[in-house]
Amino acid sequence: MSRAISNRFVDPQVLSRISNLQLVAKTVVEGFLAGLHRSPYHGFSLDFAEYREYSPGDDIRHVDWKVYGRSDRLYVKKYEGDTNAQLYLLLDVSKSMEFSSGRLSKLHYARYLAASLAYLAMQQKDAAGLISFDSDVLSQTPPRTRHGHFFTILRELEHLQKGDRTDISRALEKMAHLIRKRALVVLISDFYQEIEKIAKALRFFHHRGNDVILFHILDPVELEMPLGELSTLEDMETGEYLSYAPEQSRKVYLDLLKEHVEALRTECRNIRIDYQLLSTEEPLDRALHRYLSLRQRKY
Repeated sequence: MSRAISNRFVDPQVLSRISNLQLVAKTVVEGFLAGLHRSPYHGFSLDFAEYREYSPGDDIRHVDWKVYGRSDRLYVKKYEGDTNAQLYLLLDVSKSMEFSSGRLSKLHYARYLAASLAYLAMQQKDAAGLISFDSDVLSQTPPRTRHGHFFTILRELEHLQKGDRTDISRALEKMAHLIRKRALVVLISDFYQEIEKIAKALRFFHHRGNDVILFHILDPVELEMPLGELSTLEDMETGEYLSYAPEQSRKVYLDLLKEHVEALRTECRNIRIDYQLLSTEEPLDRALHRYLSLRQRKY
């Protein structure tokens, strides 16, 4: 399968025509994994159970050179997907996440991503859980590995309680106390809050021993502001109105957005948190690849 064909299976505009969330998740993950086997990223795995001696024809990328340095013998890692990792999916359902300039809102895109990660966790026998939030925790599904738990998460994603105003830092502080064991935490949001407040909450979260990855979801209009006429914009959370003049407002807006994104990216880098900016038009394989990259390094 070529890269172009692989992307067709995870294109969010294609997925938006599928009403069954289980089928969306299965399509995304299996299309992505099929692409991995035919790309330079093949061989991704979440853990390895044992070593075995190198045999001619084995991929040298799987050789453990540290073991070779100690023993002067070549061993390769024998990979196995069965781990005891816990995955928490933290999903922002505030009003701003409902914005869409096309077919797919940020919240729908986030739901597809969360469902795909939960499906991938199920395939790897990881325990996955889901927490939705706005300025507070709205729902919680604790991580489980038992049969059928994936469908519990899907039902929760299908019937999400719509949130109100965003307060990521306040919600994170509460969620940090709900996650009692070391976990891989995936935070999905549009991150409309002051960076200093978000960073403070993320530091607290990270210092409790969690590995964190942020998926920053934005609509193409938010990323590019292509409006070419005088407009009146409404804040979806406050109801406030703002006049927009393309010749003046666009550059100011894009500069502020760039500053916000770079500040968030820098804070994440400083506290060793992974960060990925995604457009709702972007195929989901980038998000899955980043997730697996983190798992490969951490577990």
